[in-house]
Amino acid sequence: SKSGTVESHPEASGDHASVNALKEQVAELQDKMLRMQAEMENSRRRMQREMEDARRFESFRLVRDLLPGLDGLQRAVDSAEQTGDTQALLNGIQMVAHQFRDILKTHSAEPIDALGKPFDPNLHEALTQVPSADHDPMTVMQVVEMGYRLHDRVVRPARVIVSCAPAES
Repeated sequence: SKSGTVESHPEASGDHASVNALKEQVAELQDKMLRMQAEMENSRRRMQREMEDARRFESFRLVRDLLPGLDGLQRAVDSAEQTGDTQALLNGIQMVAHQFRDILKTHSAEPIDALGKPFDPNLHEALTQVPSADHDPMTVMQVVEMGYRLHDRVVRPARVIVSCAPAES
């Protein structure tokens, strides 16, 4: 009979316990989520710092490899100043030029082979055209400055003099 009092249900205390268990689980999951977010943020910052360092020091190996060539050039100049021996200076400069070519090769930079080849605006920069009966028109007759490529990219085109047909007389 209903007399206006609320009857006590035995499952109510069980519901209360499972609500508390769920609240604890939610709190644990929120804590885990916050830790994971912090970990992701730390990883992002670390990656950003590593990328900045990589950019700042990307030329480090190249600079380190160039220094012996610079030292050799300075020794050749010093020796020529002290002895007046121009042949020693020439030998020193040739040695340094060889060192620099080796360094470029070590860093995957290759010279562009241009002499005697058909002019290619992707690889060559024409400085002038010279009439020539000895060369087909648009052939590289002279390389003024070597061009270089790094892998498949042109670092600097070869600066060249290109043949053209001789004037008809």
